[in-house]
Amino acid sequence: MRTVEWYDGRVRMIDQRLLPAEFRVLECESAGEVAEAIRDMAIRGAPAIGAAAAFGMALAAQRSGATDRDGLLSDLNRAAETLKSARPTAANLFWAVSRMIQRAESGADAEGVREGMLEEAQALADEDVLINKRLGQHGAALVQDGDTILHHCNTGALATVDYGTALGVIRTAHEQGKQIHVLVDETRPRLQGARLTSWELQQLGIPFTLIADNAAGHFLRTGQVDIALVGADRVAANGDVANKIGTYKVALAAHDNGVPFYPCVPTSTVDLALPCGDDIPIEERPSEEITELTYQGQPVVPQGVTVANPAFDVTPHRYVSGIVTENGIAYPPLTLNLRRMVEGSMEMQDDHDD
Repeated sequence: MRTVEWYDGRVRMIDQRLLPAEFRVLECESAGEVAEAIRDMAIRGAPAIGAAAAFGMALAAQRSGATDRDGLLSDLNRAAETLKSARPTAANLFWAVSRMIQRAESGADAEGVREGMLEEAQALADEDVLINKRLGQHGAALVQDGDTILHHCNTGALATVDYGTALGVIRTAHEQGKQIHVLVDETRPRLQGARLTSWELQQLGIPFTLIADNAAGHFLRTGQVDIALVGADRVAANGDVANKIGTYKVALAAHDNGVPFYPCVPTSTVDLALPCGDDIPIEERPSEEITELTYQGQPVVPQGVTVANPAFDVTPHRYVSGIVTENGIAYPPLTLNLRRMVEGSMEMQDDHDD
């Protein structure tokens, strides 16, 4: 099944909190339940969050008791606010909800709005798969036969509706017959790399080695990495990239050792309204994600410890070699070329000057 989909009047999704130990499908029957699934990271990954929110909006339309268009639109706007509050950093969440509201406002009557919402959510999900495969083709051109790829967090089918972004690039290169190897950061504190990326690569039969987050710099400095590929939850207009915490350190070490560093994102993740990464809101996650970690069955943190747990960090654009999108690869100057990608230009940039 897809990571998230509409099924028999409900939104169902793979519950990623339980992987790899257990594969379970979670079903949501209200927009509030979808928002809670996003907040609690039963579903995560910017594109997957966007699709879940779109289906959540369709669910709100179906569940609303409003009989007239204005009443239904009022209910949908309330559902939109609930969904947008679930994760503040992911641009795709806000993009998807905005797209759904626009579709709702185009409906002539309540029934038309309801039909249009489900159609739009399904279209958004189907587009995500096609976009990822296009992105994968562009990004795979960067991967050479025999490359070792450093990857942070999870960016595969589980982070999208299907196929993946940075892992989609890796998947495409593998399907092209390239002999590649992936170094997988465990990605603390929620261990998306260890739990989810490892699981996906096993399913795909792609060779990989799991490493501790703090080992990434060692592998980069000793020449054991050819290219670093990551995803992103929001990209500012100047190319600053917000991604899972720890990405900035990977980018710094890659830059210091001359290893190319490429975020791989759909253009829906690019927020041209934000001039730079300083404007990107950074989500603070519950302290329990750190304090409840155990080692050999015992807590690793003393009781009463003060915890800071930002979910994301921002990598300045000066450390970004290029940004892979479904419309091609945006190279510096990113302020110019990212806009071209978002506007749908298929032109490959030749200007690599910073």
